[in-house]
Amino acid sequence: MPKIVTPLTDTQVKNAKSKEKPYKLFDGGGLYLEVTTSGGKLWRMKYRKLDGKENRLAFGAYPEVTLSDARTKRAEARKLISDGIDPSQDRKDKNLSNRQAAANTFEKLAREWHTNKLGSWRESTARDTLRRLELDIFPEIGSFPIGSITHQQMIAALRKIEARGAHEVAHRVKATCARVFTYANQQGIENRNPAADMRDVLKPSKAGHFAAITADELPAFLAAMETNDARLFKPTRIAIRLMLLIFLRTSELIETPWDEIDLEKGEWVVPWHRMKRGKLTINPDTSDHHVCLSRQALELLRELHSLTGGSGFVFPNQRDARKPMSNGAILMALKRMGYQNKMTGHGFRALAMSTIKERLGYRHEVVDRQLAHAQKDKVVSAYDRAQFLMERKTMMQDWADYIDEIRRSE
Repeated sequence: MPKIVTPLTDTQVKNAKSKEKPYKLFDGGGLYLEVTTSGGKLWRMKYRKLDGKENRLAFGAYPEVTLSDARTKRAEARKLISDGIDPSQDRKDKNLSNRQAAANTFEKLAREWHTNKLGSWRESTARDTLRRLELDIFPEIGSFPIGSITHQQMIAALRKIEARGAHEVAHRVKATCARVFTYANQQGIENRNPAADMRDVLKPSKAGHFAAITADELPAFLAAMETNDARLFKPTRIAIRLMLLIFLRTSELIETPWDEIDLEKGEWVVPWHRMKRGKLTINPDTSDHHVCLSRQALELLRELHSLTGGSGFVFPNQRDARKPMSNGAILMALKRMGYQNKMTGHGFRALAMSTIKERLGYRHEVVDRQLAHAQKDKVVSAYDRAQFLMERKTMMQDWADYIDEIRRSE
């Protein structure tokens, strides 16, 4: 028969004194208190593993771990044993899992997700996505294990973005975070994805068009360009003038290398892979874009060549000529001119579209093709390129002359 053990009392545990040699006070069920020669009191449990070998578990020291606490731990261990689980191995597995969970921080998983997406994103998308995370999210929850992040912590991070008035950015960042949480779950790293169901937490983002001046506001804008009270550098002023004259997208303009432009022939052809639709990962548009230069635009390019012709880029970065002008340079210039939230780089395209149709009487299809907008019908798209080129050249010269006429009338 198994030896009957009288359970310990709190008084016995409390009053146990050290002796010349360590000794044990048994509570039954394998649980005992080991009293060391220095007076330490350590809870232990003796049990047999599945292979029959004897093993021991440590439950901590008294009084941090009380007699009641030790008995609870014993019960939990005996339950594991009855289920065929070695409690010692179970503890090791849980410790490993906890260490892995602590190592799987939001920032670590977000950077992994970002790296995996690089092959399917445009360079600007990859750059902007990571920048928003680095600015707004990593400082707030980046160091937290991803499985530990709560709704309240996620909300607090997003509301800091809202607090500066960036409501649309807050919504975009929320969507990005939700995708990071989903990525972690797909990797077997469990989390609650607190960003996934926040439909009513953030303030609604007002959808709208890019800020753009109207045709009636164009004279004042041209006057501001002439006076140059903002003291813009010459290349920056030329960049804004060219955006007005040829209305390329900002990135398509500032990232232009000189070898795309033939100043002698007055031709500028942007290769398809630099165009917005050419950068699509699925069914990219592989047609090059003819800019159609007016006489005034060509004069500006020749003037610019005397300033930056020694660089690979038409608009080199002031700090590093091996790189193009920063995308934010145009917005900063417009801000210094007094047009913050009134005009954007994309706004020049909207201005041209509306004004050329309304004031110069050109058909929508012709202006649309000059804007390099995609045609849904590929047959129509091919026809447009073949039939509209000469009409577009005439239109662009008329547009430049119209702008000059406004400038002279001021």
